[in-house]
Amino acid sequence: MLELTQVRAGYGAINVLWDVSVAAAAGKLTTIIGPNGAGKTTLLRAIMGLLPVTQGQMTLNGAPLKGIPTWGMADLGVAMIPEGRMVFRDMSVEENLIMGGFPKAHRAQVNARLDEAYTMFPRLRERRRQMAGSLSGGEAQMLAMGRGLMSDPKLLIVDEPSLGLAPLVVNELFEILARLKDGKRTIILVEQNTQRAVGVADHVYLMQSGKVVLSQAAAEVDLANLEELYFAR
Repeated sequence: MLELTQVRAGYGAINVLWDVSVAAAAGKLTTIIGPNGAGKTTLLRAIMGLLPVTQGQMTLNGAPLKGIPTWGMADLGVAMIPEGRMVFRDMSVEENLIMGGFPKAHRAQVNARLDEAYTMFPRLRERRRQMAGSLSGGEAQMLAMGRGLMSDPKLLIVDEPSLGLAPLVVNELFEILARLKDGKRTIILVEQNTQRAVGVADHVYLMQSGKVVLSQAAAEVDLANLEELYFAR
């Protein structure tokens, strides 16, 4: 579905990604892991058009992504749930969700998608009139995920969903990711909780210093070997 070939990208004169090639197969969960500074979030930003790609190619269903602005990605069926939740703090839970269905093509289905979001995240229904800024970290992450799903994306990109959350909330979020995968939604997951990320994935990429150093089917990953590569021992 999504394919990146020999991609380079960075910030101004500072290049971060060095000839990165990754692919996310339709209906599968692809996880990208690596230590801080490996280039994972930079890679997601390049996919979403937030950073220019200076070399290489990116295609979605065979069509080039180069030149597609960030705000045009929703029309292509792509949604990103960013690191740090980034909810609209001074808007209610329900208003945040509605913003996720704002693209014109999806507005007619907003009420149906709200019901789906509240079914998936019952706590959001209980707090739908509450300001998003007053939610706990776990509730805010649920809201960010619910908002991302409001456009019924064909490709869902999730950046560090477990960051700073209690273990029980992390368990709940990974159960939801597993259900989404079972529903044949294409997912790219960036995550530092290596064991949980590999456990839910179909394919695993490990990045180090802006490069892909491992590409392997999740079922074949040796966690001990992965840890050695992760810490560059």
